[in-house]
Amino acid sequence: MKIYVFLAEGFEELEAIAPIDVFRRAELEVLTVSITDKKEVTGAHGITVLADTIFADNSFEEDSLLFLPGGMPGTTNLDNHTGLKTLIKKHADSKQKLAAICAAPLVFGKLGLLQGKDAICYPGFESQLNGAHLSSQLCVKADTVYTAKAAGAALEFALMLVADLKGKDTAQSIRAAMFIA
Repeated sequence: MKIYVFLAEGFEELEAIAPIDVFRRAELEVLTVSITDKKEVTGAHGITVLADTIFADNSFEEDSLLFLPGGMPGTTNLDNHTGLKTLIKKHADSKQKLAAICAAPLVFGKLGLLQGKDAICYPGFESQLNGAHLSSQLCVKADTVYTAKAAGAALEFALMLVADLKGKDTAQSIRAAMFIA
């Protein structure tokens, strides 16, 4: 399974880079995707990264996971990208995995994808998780939709996804190697 991590100007760096690192330690295929027309994307804290590819150059594979880091204005930029929202809806319709952390779950909420599902987001964005059952957990799985609260949950969120994609033993091995309590 391939994981696409979508990078928008103003993304939260920790919420993107920490999961990418954990996914690669798990030997999952990860592709970073700029939603702009250039590969260089600057995060909310002024860190510029070089994405693997740009959105327009991709025909996104079936059986993949779409991962949205939060941050501001990164989340707003993700939510304003029509092509990304169309892709997310298509993924949801075919019961493929979707993941978002911090403010980014609002993209799923505004698309109606959290209706009746447990979900979490950064405090203050709950009203945009239309129809969701708000959880008090740091990381939540509801069917094929995964959400997490904030940057501090990035490693746990990534490990949750690794456990589901590669097995609990792989996630535990990575947790131990990284000395994550």
